[in-house]
Amino acid sequence: MSKRMKDLKTQVNKDTVYSVAEAIELVKKTSTVKFDASVEVHVKLGIDPKKTDQQIRATVVMPNGTGKTKTVAAFVSPNDEKDAKEAGADFVYGEEDIKKIKDTGKIEFEIAVSTPEMMPKLAVAARVLGPKGLMPNPKTGTVDKNIKKIIEEIKKGKAAFKNDDGSNVHQVIGKVSFDAKKLEENLVAFLEALRKAKPQSSKGTYIKGIFLTSSMGPSVKVVVE
Repeated sequence: MSKRMKDLKTQVNKDTVYSVAEAIELVKKTSTVKFDASVEVHVKLGIDPKKTDQQIRATVVMPNGTGKTKTVAAFVSPNDEKDAKEAGADFVYGEEDIKKIKDTGKIEFEIAVSTPEMMPKLAVAARVLGPKGLMPNPKTGTVDKNIKKIIEEIKKGKAAFKNDDGSNVHQVIGKVSFDAKKLEENLVAFLEALRKAKPQSSKGTYIKGIFLTSSMGPSVKVVVE
């Protein structure tokens, strides 16, 4: 552990569970890097990740955005190209582009969206997109007839989240430069979406622990309400 991190950790009592307001204040205070660090929430869940019916996969629209705009590729028919461009898609792809992705494996985007009619055509590129988590999916709100709406939501701060193999969910809720109220509003929105995503088969305590941190900053334990 670096001297910088050791010094920062002394400002956070590892045995204390902080209120949301206190935790956000500490996260902002202990971010000493020279760039505008992301603020992340990490949640420990009481699910069994080995059971398919307990997998968490959902979306949330951050009321104040995340501070980062994702590069969006829209897979659409010629009829929807204009709407995709107007909504802010960085790339608008058709059938020929799908073939190029399949053949070259080259990807220039961070998130992919599609209209339902393009999904069968996208299947040929599934081996490229799937392992990278880039295959559009109705469950994550990336497949819809209203392509304009889903692109606009993503650009405004819509984020998809899912659990990892350790029953944890990780999500960026903003930047250190955000004021505390905006970070709290984003955190509340995320936790609300996470609670709604609770699997019916999950028994016992669902949210076991909540931790806030900045990029390269110490972890702060937050009270679970």
